Amino acid sequence: MKRITPATDKHLYLFEVDDVLYAKRDFILQIYYLFGQFVEFTESKPVAAAITQFMKAQFEANKTDGLLQAIQKEFGLNEDYTENFERLQANAHLPLKLLLLDEIKENFQTLISAGKQLAILTEGNPILQLNKLKHVDWDGWDRQIKIYFTDELVFRNLDPFAYIADEFGVDTAEIEYIR
Repeated sequence: MKRITPATDKHLYLFEVDDVLYAKRDFILQIYYLFGQFVEFTESKPVAAAITQFMKAQFEANKTDGLLQAIQKEFGLNEDYTENFERLQANAHLPLKLLLLDEIKENFQTLISAGKQLAILTEGNPILQLNKLKHVDWDGWDRQIKIYFTDELVFRNLDPFAYIADEFGVDTAEIEYIR
């Protein structure tokens, strides 16, 4: 993320979550670790480290499509783990906080100092996105930022940008979306 220079025609800055506020990798690798621990506990076999390493290698090689099927095949697991993995992403309590990127903290400070308003607009499963946001070390910024979920607004037949513009009393042309 580069440093944002506040534009005179923009009054509200919306930010996405993954790889904007924090490195998505930090969330994913913790989920992989927790999943490995879960499988080890469930199967009563010392496979946590191997599963975590396998998943990490697949992630770093951009081979996450079919990841659970690959794990099931590699480690001889049944298909029941797919639901557990999805549930874990949405409900897990992460061992480590997700740290805001330094550039984001600087951008937040710059924008607030320039009198701009900030909000989060995130796509994807609202429960999953909320779980991620609960684990962010906001460093106090959470008291100044409203959070909106694209999927929730669309489900309610609302245009996310029009709705948020109305909430903040600005025109949609005065919104900058950083993703």
